[in-house]
Amino acid sequence: MKIIILNIWTVIILISCSNQTDSINKDSQQDNDSLNIISKTPVKIQKIAIKLDKSELPADGKYRYDIAFAEWDGDSMGEKVTVVIKDASIKIIYEGDGQLSLAKKGDVLDSGIIRKHISGNFIISQDEDDVYLEEIGGCSGGPSIIDFKNKKFWMC
Repeated sequence: MKIIILNIWTVIILISCSNQTDSINKDSQQDNDSLNIISKTPVKIQKIAIKLDKSELPADGKYRYDIAFAEWDGDSMGEKVTVVIKDASIKIIYEGDGQLSLAKKGDVLDSGIIRKHISGNFIISQDEDDVYLEEIGGCSGGPSIIDFKNKKFWMC
């Protein structure tokens, strides 16, 4: 009789251990699934505060800049614009010096707020988050680049 009771007790313990192992395996699988979901979640880029140092900007006023065509490796092809700066605002006006096909003299080619992109380039921006965009200037469809040092307004 003692052997039967001992065998029954052993079976109960084994079943109990088996259920605990299954429970642990299920919990472990759920944890792994949670980790997989987390790892597949896009990582949001931490935004770094980019302060515009106004001493890097030209003084308020009107300036003549070349148009640098991105598709022509920055060649201006004789095209010029007037750059009007007031505070941190900027307006780019076509002066009709060349043969820009989609603009006429006096057209505003771009306007906005001058911001410094994370790349270090100055951009003509409509939104403060533009400074974090992956693509800017040229033919990217992003904000235009304005090069104060070389006096160039970049276009496609």
